[in-house]
Amino acid sequence: MSGAGGKSLQQALSELLVVAGRAGVADDRARSEALALAAALAESAPGAPADWGKAFEGATTQDFFDAAVRGRRWRGAPTAVLTELIANGSAEKAAYAEALAEVASAACTLGEPTMRVVGNASVAAAAQLQAAGARPLQVASTPQQKAQEAPQEEAAAVEEEPAKTVEELLAELDELTGLARVKREVHRQVAVLRVEKLRTEAGLKSPTITRHLVFVGNPGTGKTTVARLVSGIYKALGLLSKGQLVEVDRSELVAGYLGQTATKTAEVVASAAGGVLFIDEAYSLTAGDLGADQYGREAVDTLVKEMEDRRDDLVVIVAGYPEPMEVFIAANPGLASRFRTTIEFENYSDDELTDILTGLAEAADYELVPEAVDKFHEVLAATARDSSFGNGRFARNVLEAAIGRHAWRLRDVPAPTTDQLRQILAEDLTEAPVASEEPRSPAHVSSDVSEQAEQIERGEEA
Repeated sequence: MSGAGGKSLQQALSELLVVAGRAGVADDRARSEALALAAALAESAPGAPADWGKAFEGATTQDFFDAAVRGRRWRGAPTAVLTELIANGSAEKAAYAEALAEVASAACTLGEPTMRVVGNASVAAAAQLQAAGARPLQVASTPQQKAQEAPQEEAAAVEEEPAKTVEELLAELDELTGLARVKREVHRQVAVLRVEKLRTEAGLKSPTITRHLVFVGNPGTGKTTVARLVSGIYKALGLLSKGQLVEVDRSELVAGYLGQTATKTAEVVASAAGGVLFIDEAYSLTAGDLGADQYGREAVDTLVKEMEDRRDDLVVIVAGYPEPMEVFIAANPGLASRFRTTIEFENYSDDELTDILTGLAEAADYELVPEAVDKFHEVLAATARDSSFGNGRFARNVLEAAIGRHAWRLRDVPAPTTDQLRQILAEDLTEAPVASEEPRSPAHVSSDVSEQAEQIERGEEA
C-alpha cells in the first residue's frame, strides 16, 4: 500500500537494489537490511506486518518483529552496508544513502502509520544522508517548488571526498557532545598505537599492544558512534585495511544448534575483517539466563580463535554495562589477555542532552523553538535516571515523537509555510516516557506496557 504521492516499499526496495548492484553489494544482503530498517520504523503501525510481508515473500508477523529488532540500531545511525560503502570510499555511497532515505519514507506507507512512525522515518533518513555526505533533507513549501528543484538535484555532480586523516577523525570525536573521559582515552590510545607503528617501521623492538577495546556505560551514551570513529582512525593509522564497523549482538552470533554457532560466528567475524567488530551486550554470551549455555561459550571460543587468526587486520570492541562486562572478560582467559583497555562512557548531563536533541533536529531539518527547549528541560526533570535511562537515545525518541505530533498538528493546514514545516513547538513535546509508545511483539502481548518499554530500551543500539 502506498501513500499519496509516495513510493511503496516494493518500489523503494527495487530502486535500492539497483544502486546496490552498482556498488557491488549482494541483493540478498541489501534487501534484508532495507526490510529490517523499514520494519524498525513501522513497527508501531497497525497492519504494518501484512504490508511489509508483500515485499518479503512468505514472511510472517514474527518475521516482521524479528526484523524490527535487527533494524532498530539504524533508526539513528547509518546501516551496515552504507557504513562499508563509506569506509571503502564507494562512488555509490551518496546514492545508496538516498535510496535508504526513500525506504524510510516508504515505511510510512505500511499499515496505518502512527505519529511515531513519521518521526522515526524522518530521523532515520537524516542519519543515512548525513553519514554519507549526501544532500540534506529539503523541505519544499509547494509541489511546484519540489518539481523545480528536482532537475537541479539530478544534475548536481557528486564529488568524492578524500579519505579522512587521523587528525580530522579526532576532530570529529572532539566535536561530540560531552564524553570528556572517552575523548582523553581515545587520544591516548591513538598516540600509543601511532608510536608503536613508527617504532616497528624504524626496525625497533616494540611490545605488542592490544588494539581491542571494552566500552562500558549505560545505553545511549555514544558507544556505537565512538566505535565508528575508532574504526576510521585505525584505518587512517594503517592498522586496518578497510575500516568498516560491523555491529552485532548475541542473536547474530549464536545459532539454534550446537556446531552451527561456530560457523555463524566465524562468518560474522569474516564480514568484519579489515575493520571493527562491535559486539553489544557481549556479556549475554557468558552470563545470565541466555548466556550460561554451550551456545554462548561456543561463540566466545570461536571469537577468540578468529581474533588470533586475524590479529593483523581485525579489531573487536565489546560493549555493555560496567559490572557484567567485568564478569564477561574474566570468564575466558583468551578474552582477558586480549581486552586490556576499558573506556568508560558516563551519562549525559541535561545541557548535553539538550545539545544532542537540537543537533538531531538540525540534522533532520527541524528547529526547536526556545519554548520547546524549555519544555524538554521539564521532561528531563521529570524523568528517572536509573540504569535503563536511554541518554542520547532518549533524546532521539523525544524528537521522533515530537516530529510525529508536529505532523499531526499540521494535518488540517492546507499550505503550511516553511517555518511551520520546520518548527517544533513546546506542545509537540510531552513529559510521558516516549519509549512506552513502542509496539508490543506478539510474543509479549500480555506484558505490562512499562515493562516492555524497558525491554525495548535494552534491545536498541548502545
